Amino acid sequence: LSLYSSPACETKYVETPQSQLEEGVSHLRHVMEPYTAWCQVEWFYITSGSGSTARVELALCSDFFSEGYEFLQNPPAGFYPRLGVIGFAGIVGLFLARGSKIKKLVYPPTLMGIGASMYYPQQAVAIGKVAGTQLYDWSLQGYIAVESLWKDN
Repeated sequence: LSLYSSPACETKYVETPQSQLEEGVSHLRHVMEPYTAWCQVEWFYITSGSGSTARVELALCSDFFSEGYEFLQNPPAGFYPRLGVIGFAGIVGLFLARGSKIKKLVYPPTLMGIGASMYYPQQAVAIGKVAGTQLYDWSLQGYIAVESLWKDN
């Protein structure tokens, strides 16, 4: 016999409320679930070789992804540190862009581009030339459109 009386068991399970981040991730997983299931089925068909001729495009995608996988298995020297610096630049861009949606769209890609151009200057120059030409063409089209509107009035 006990000298003390035991208290009545009145315990109740209380689930902690989900944070906004957890709710967002949960929603994203539910939205993406059909697409990930489709990708898993297609990947099975591609890797097993049971795909039909209608799956030629997917086989080409499979080649692309298998090349990427092989590249990541045998990367060039210093690839992962470079990738880390570029990714960290994107995170710094997100940190600096607090409060503005436009900044969140501009800062991370810009800082990642600057980081990538430090490590891959030849590719950055090639992309810059193409982007400059494209930007010039777009500005010329805009100028022509504004000029035609101005002359019509």
